[in-house]
Amino acid sequence: MELIWVGAGAGALVLVGLFALRRRRSAEARQSKQAHEAAQKRDPPVDIGETYEFGITEFTDHHSGDRVAVGKVEGFVLFVEDVPSSLTPGDVVRAKVLSFNRGHTSADARFVATP
Repeated sequence: MELIWVGAGAGALVLVGLFALRRRRSAEARQSKQAHEAAQKRDPPVDIGETYEFGITEFTDHHSGDRVAVGKVEGFVLFVEDVPSSLTPGDVVRAKVLSFNRGHTSADARFVATP
């Protein structure tokens, strides 16, 4: 009988853990959506043709199919192409803004140099 109670207790703990994980992911999704909506309402803090210096936060596969670096200028996301493979997240780069996405919530840029 005690074994049944132990199994039931373990099952309940698993369900509580899954529920907490789902809530955390939902909160993260809400925050991401709110940040995206706020970005759509403001003017981009960068200009096409200008060069900016910022840290790489991560690397990702871009819609172009290329691996690109991701960084932010004043919270505005830049996808940087042609970044040397020797660079890693945390490295600082200079990149020239090439174009904005449709909603002006991010931009594509090209690697220029490391400071």
